[in-house]
Amino acid sequence: MSTENEGNEGNAAEAAPSVPSAPPVPADAPQGLPESAPVAPPHPDATATQQQPAAPVQDPAAPAQDPATAPMAPVPAAAPQYAPPPAPQSAAEAGWPPPPPAVPAYAHAHGAQGGGPAWGPPGQVQTPDAPRKRGAGGLVAAVVVAALVAGGVGGALGFWAADSNNSSDSSGSTTVSASGTPQDLKRDPGTVAGVAAKALPSVVTIDAQSGDGEGGTGTGFVYDKEGHILTNNHVVASAADSGQLTATFSNGKKYDAEVVGRAQGYDVAVLKLKNPPQGLAPLPLGNSDQVAVGDSTIAIGAPFGLSNTVTTGIISAKNRPVASGDGSGGSNSYMSALQTDASINPGNSGGPLLSAGGAVIGINSAIQSTGSTGQSQAGSIGLGFAIPINQAKNVAQQLIKTGQPVYPVIGATVTMDEKTGGAVISDQGAGGTEAVTKDGPAARAGLRAGDVITKFNDTVVDSGPTLIGEIWTHKPGDKVKLTYKRDGKTSTVEVTLGERKGDS
Repeated sequence: MSTENEGNEGNAAEAAPSVPSAPPVPADAPQGLPESAPVAPPHPDATATQQQPAAPVQDPAAPAQDPATAPMAPVPAAAPQYAPPPAPQSAAEAGWPPPPPAVPAYAHAHGAQGGGPAWGPPGQVQTPDAPRKRGAGGLVAAVVVAALVAGGVGGALGFWAADSNNSSDSSGSTTVSASGTPQDLKRDPGTVAGVAAKALPSVVTIDAQSGDGEGGTGTGFVYDKEGHILTNNHVVASAADSGQLTATFSNGKKYDAEVVGRAQGYDVAVLKLKNPPQGLAPLPLGNSDQVAVGDSTIAIGAPFGLSNTVTTGIISAKNRPVASGDGSGGSNSYMSALQTDASINPGNSGGPLLSAGGAVIGINSAIQSTGSTGQSQAGSIGLGFAIPINQAKNVAQQLIKTGQPVYPVIGATVTMDEKTGGAVISDQGAGGTEAVTKDGPAARAGLRAGDVITKFNDTVVDSGPTLIGEIWTHKPGDKVKLTYKRDGKTSTVEVTLGERKGDS
């Protein structure tokens, strides 16, 4: 803090006489300025265009101070560069599974009245200022222009060499060079640069255009040599029925694609390139069950339409219960997610989350936003969530084989309320049906309405979404243990998971 003028207010005039702002003018001097007198140009205004921060997707009833979860929405392809689209709409309340709770389904949640998660679909909107042609495809690439201004004389890598006794005709310049040019330097395969260089040719930017011209941008990656691409359901949902899908590789080559199958509940989709190129290199799949908190991660995607973007971080948590809605009136999705602090933004959806060795350990699917309101989309604040690849692999295999997903179920409807100390079996199911399906897995295990499920195997269950997320990490036919409370008494039973086919 400057103290230059402190204490001088009272004697400033005595210390130094004031200086006139302009020299005195003789009485007979002509008024005004002569024509030859220069006129000082006006000082230009310092105008800056600020990019609006990305906005969260939040339950309308949620207080602003509570955090809300937001979908990693693809960037609308028709939008001006860096102009965030409006927020996606809220998920529909109808259909099974039930809608996600009013707050993120995390352990130690803050109550049903808090800010609600709105995971799922992209902010697929059509910007009024840039209307699309009906059915138009193509990827709008955002271009970043960087102006590099160099100033100053001299530096650590160069110097002027001149003999002070030499004449002017002996002057010259000598520079010191590094040992090799950048293109000659080889990156160790274990470095981030090495992993990225190997993975980028197998990552695609997906442009999804619906039948009415709306669409957005997301990410996917090569799953096998036959041309299957793995991504999120919410990336391609708008174009799944009558739209147009294209996949652009890092070398700029673009291919038409079609939907093989979608699983709204898992938020997983499989595409297939219509004319796949030769020599496709599928990304190697890791084992997400063996991931540990603190492991390094590498995320690749197209945040805000900027294709082939690589960011790094760590696994900051495992088995994070996440409930999401697809925002288009369809089913809701649930996952027991990998949490990472790698920078993830809208457009990263469907892209691979890699281990330090370059194996896919998850599919980037959602981000956590702040609880602020009045904005259209949310950017990264260091909380991203990925579908574990072990689960996504099982879903992908089923979609490729049959075109529809299969879900493991316990045959009971649970509430989505928080602060219940577990997953409470509802009094009745959807449409007035029984909450516990007759002769279903839960009924055969002796469970009934009002029971509070507190554990799934060894995992503590604090809410309905947590239970569903854990169930969906298994397959139909798996035997699991459920711990529940009834009338203050705790019991444990073994349940053989049933199955439900399709998203209807």
